[in-house]
Amino acid sequence: MRWATFLDGEGKERVGVVSGEVIRALLPGVRLLDLLGGDGSPLEGAALRAEDDATEEFVLGSVRLLPPIPRPPSVRDFYAFEQHVKTARAGRGLEMDPDWYELPVFYFSNPAAITGPFDDVMVPPGAAQLDFELEVAAIVGREGSDLDPDDAQDFIAGFSVMNDWSARDVQRREMKLSMGPVKGKDFATTLGPWMVTFDELEPYRKGRAYDLAMTASVNGKEYSRASLAEIYWSFGEMLAYASRGTRILPGDVIGSGTCGTGCILELSLVHGEESYPWLKPGDEVVLEVERVGRIANRVVAGEPLRPLMRPRQPEEPRESGEWSAPEPSA
Repeated sequence: MRWATFLDGEGKERVGVVSGEVIRALLPGVRLLDLLGGDGSPLEGAALRAEDDATEEFVLGSVRLLPPIPRPPSVRDFYAFEQHVKTARAGRGLEMDPDWYELPVFYFSNPAAITGPFDDVMVPPGAAQLDFELEVAAIVGREGSDLDPDDAQDFIAGFSVMNDWSARDVQRREMKLSMGPVKGKDFATTLGPWMVTFDELEPYRKGRAYDLAMTASVNGKEYSRASLAEIYWSFGEMLAYASRGTRILPGDVIGSGTCGTGCILELSLVHGEESYPWLKPGDEVVLEVERVGRIANRVVAGEPLRPLMRPRQPEEPRESGEWSAPEPSA
C-alpha cells in the first residue's frame, strides 16, 4: 500500500492511499504520523476506510505531493553500502576501517529541512560543490528501545526514496574540525513520493534487503545504478543500533546512506569531475527506486553567504570589560 501526504485544492494538508492514478483521501486534519504507533492497527484501519469509504478522491497529477512525513521527529542517516564507503575512503587514501563492519554509524540530519518529492532545492549559501545522494529511507511505525535486529523489521511502517543533498565543499571544511556534517547536509533532504508499506516489498526480499533497482539521473543522463540488495547493514540492524540505549519513535526517518555509484562525489573520484560536474542551478535530479517510487527536483540558486563576523586579527586587543581567562599557574 502507498500512503501519500499532499495539499488539496484549498491548500490543506491531507493524507490518503494511492490507488492507480487516484488518491483516496481521509478526512482533513488526519496526518500519516497520527496513524502510526501501537501495534499497527490504526494504519490498517485507516487503509480500510480509505479503500472502502474514502471521504474524497483526488487525481494524483492534480495535487502537490508533500513528504509522507513532512515533520518527522528525527532523521538519522546511515552509511550502510560498502561500495560507496570503500570508494569514498580510497579517494582520500584510506583503507576501510574495521569498525565500519562492527558499527552501522549514522549522523542526525535536520527534521525541519525535509522537502517534497518534486520541490525545487536551493543551493545552500556559500556552497560550490552541490551533490545528490541516492538512498532509501525506512519510516518507523512503532516506538521501541534496545531492539533486537531480528525483531526490528516489525517496527518499520514503510519505505520512501530519499535524497540526502550534500554541499561537499562545506562538509569537507566542517569535518576537518572533527565535527559534522552540519551545514554541509542540513539544508535539504528530499523524501517521497509516498510511503510504501514494507509488506509490499517482501516478494523482492534478497540478502539483507530487497532486490530493487536504484537509479539516479541528472538532466536525463543516467548517473547511478545499484540494487538495494547490495546493502551491507540491514534496516533491522540499523533500527536496533539507533534504538540502543534510547528510543526510536513513530515517524522517525532512517536513511540507508548512499548506494554504490549513488553520488557525484563517488563518481568524480573514479571518472573525474569533468565527466561528473557538481550540480548547478537549472539541473534536474531524478532518483528512482523500483517498487518504491520516483522523485524529481530542480536545483535553483540560493541566498548569498552572510559573514558571521567582521574580519579581525588574532592579536587584536579585547574590548574594555570583555572577560579573559586567568593565566594558568605553574
